[in-house]
Order: sequence, then structure tokens, then C-alpha cells
Amino acid sequence: MLYYYLIIVMDLKQIQIRQTNTNDFDNIMNVKKQAFGYDKEAKLVAELLEDRTAEPRVSLLAFYNNKAIGHILFTRAYIEGIEECPMIHILAPLAVIPEFQGKGIGKLLINTGFQLLKEKGTHLIFVLGHKEYYPKCGFIPDAKSLGYPAPYPIPEEYADCWMVIPISKKSFDVGKGKIKCSEVLNRIEHWRDEESDR
Repeated sequence: MLYYYLIIVMDLKQIQIRQTNTNDFDNIMNVKKQAFGYDKEAKLVAELLEDRTAEPRVSLLAFYNNKAIGHILFTRAYIEGIEECPMIHILAPLAVIPEFQGKGIGKLLINTGFQLLKEKGTHLIFVLGHKEYYPKCGFIPDAKSLGYPAPYPIPEEYADCWMVIPISKKSFDVGKGKIKCSEVLNRIEHWRDEESDR
């Protein structure tokens, strides 16, 4: 068991993560399509990368032997009712291609994103995703119970899938209220499948 753990750590040291640029579009699309097995998430990301209301965003690619194997996107979000809204973001979506899943690459992308967002002055990060996975990265389940309802109602059985993590000293003191995403992500069709990792 210890030997297997060491192999994973050694592999992670060979993973390169960097912010994306306009030349990375095909790599991003390929990762999304391979990871999810369909085009829906790839189309969402393509639209978010063009959505000005999603700025400032953080888009990261993970590479192994110069092959793109993972991608994560954080886009701007807002708290309704607060005129000068503090900087908050939403993670949507995270993807790692099948043969590299379960090796810690997703968590590596998440933590790298956290660090970059801290530098941008982000206070809170939200995610609608797997209730077993994201708490391992520090997310707190049921963000609504903390005063942050999702853009659209989340059925009670999926309440724990709507999560938040504070990454600044201000924590939850930045204010509370219903979360609103960028124009693209705020469409209702992106909030119907509460179990997916957006």
C-alpha cells in the first residue's frame, strides 16, 4: 500500500499545470470530451471562455509528457443584493481524462486554482458537484444552510452537492445572499443535473 502511494506521488511530480491561452482551445475540448464521454461540458466551457461576465476567470490545464490530461475552470460569481460584490468564483467544470482519474490530478488542479484565486483577491469559491469528492478538497456541503442559496433551487436530497469554501481571511464576513453566476452558467439548463461535477 505504501509503495502504491509513493508511485502516485512520483507521478504527480511529473504533472505540469499552467494557465491556458487561446492556443489551448483544442486541448481543453479534447479533455472535456474524453472525461465526460459527451460534448455538453465541452460546449459549456467553450461558451464560458467567451463570456465576459465570467471574468476574471482562472483556466488551468494539466499535462503529462506534454499531453493534456486535465482541465479546470473557475468563473466569476456574484452575491445578489450586494452592490459592490466581493470577489467570489465558482468551479465549473473539473475534468480529468479516464486513464488519469483517481491519481490526485483533480485535487492538484483545484489547489493550484485556489492559490491563483487567492492572489486575485477571491474570498469564496462555490461548486455544484459530487458530495463525496469535493469535501476532501475543503469544500463545505450545503452552502444554502450557510446563507448562500444556489442560482436555482437544489432538491433537498442534493443539498450537500452545493458547496462553498472560504479562501481569504474575511471568510464568510464578505456578506451573504443568493449566488448568481456569469450569464452563460446562470442558465437553468446547467442546474438540472445536480449530481454532475460542474
